[in-house]
Amino acid sequence: MTSAGRQMIDFRSAFADPQMVATYTDGPPRFVPGYNSMLSMAAILLAERAREDARILVLGAGGGLELKAFATAQPRWTFDGVDPSAAMLDLAKQTLGPAASHARLHQGYIEDAPEGPFDGATCLLTLHFVDVEERRRMASEIHRRLKPGAPFVAAHFSIPDGDDERPLWLSRYSAFLAASGVEPDKAAAARKAVDGQLSILAPERDEMILRDAGFSKPTLFYTGFTFRGWVAYA
Repeated sequence: MTSAGRQMIDFRSAFADPQMVATYTDGPPRFVPGYNSMLSMAAILLAERAREDARILVLGAGGGLELKAFATAQPRWTFDGVDPSAAMLDLAKQTLGPAASHARLHQGYIEDAPEGPFDGATCLLTLHFVDVEERRRMASEIHRRLKPGAPFVAAHFSIPDGDDERPLWLSRYSAFLAASGVEPDKAAAARKAVDGQLSILAPERDEMILRDAGFSKPTLFYTGFTFRGWVAYA
């Protein structure tokens, strides 16, 4: 869950912690309901419109899990992965293994990404690290780098509005972590950190940001307790 936008929440320090980086690839499958299936679905959604030799922009590419999943699904695709953490990009190279030759990795933020135009883009488990205005800017910059009609897949924390909704869903998230083998006190601490440090919007606001950035037909394809994912088109 790394990020490639500025104005990042304090979670960013974790991605420079050698111990955290060393164990990162074990985390998302345990902490995100249906994580591996979400990656498979994202690859399918990209492939609906992206050609066999597509060039794909992956924002928040540190760790390399989505890069590896996409490279496995589509061996002829090439990738530009962007992430602010040098340590996480090094990990991405390790995770990719032989497929690393298909990816160019860029340390930085969305403005450090190549201009494209790209055949598709993803931003997974990233946008909840930045505030609303930065999220709008990132979405617009991604849109600007895509070919007309190209797919964009995004997934992140997103919780419905309502006085009771947020605490209920965060409790369910904590329970999921505990069921995944996380010690109860650490699951409770994770819930507190997510609630206090992440920028979590309601699904309707997430979709509006995509529309305001110029994307059409934002469609929900994934829901995993506190996480949601959309595909939209440039």
